Amino acid sequence: MLHLNYRDGRPIYEQVKEGLRQLVISGAIRPGDKLPSVRSMAAQLAINPNTIQKAYEALEQEGYVYSIPGKGSFAADRSEVEDKRREELLAQLSKVVQELRFLGVTDEEISAACGRKEEAP
Repeated sequence: MLHLNYRDGRPIYEQVKEGLRQLVISGAIRPGDKLPSVRSMAAQLAINPNTIQKAYEALEQEGYVYSIPGKGSFAADRSEVEDKRREELLAQLSKVVQELRFLGVTDEEISAACGRKEEAP
């Protein structure tokens, strides 16, 4: 399900958060699907449960996950995430485009890069 890279400079909880986010975005985890419990995922990845809890909390703040006390964490419906996340990503894209222009990348090159299909890993 998730693979951690201990050579990655990012904290483990961010890797877990990003991995789960990608599973939700790709549809591997569908809206309403129950995520593994904090303890079971921690055992599976051989990391501290607090790390998993931190990742789940961050995903919940971003709207990708919701929790039901006593029941667990579940993947949120896409509509609950869309507007807020779209604004965040467009703001990030704007900053990236601005930096690319500073580095001499043309608008045509930026458009071409945005139009490319993402390559499978």
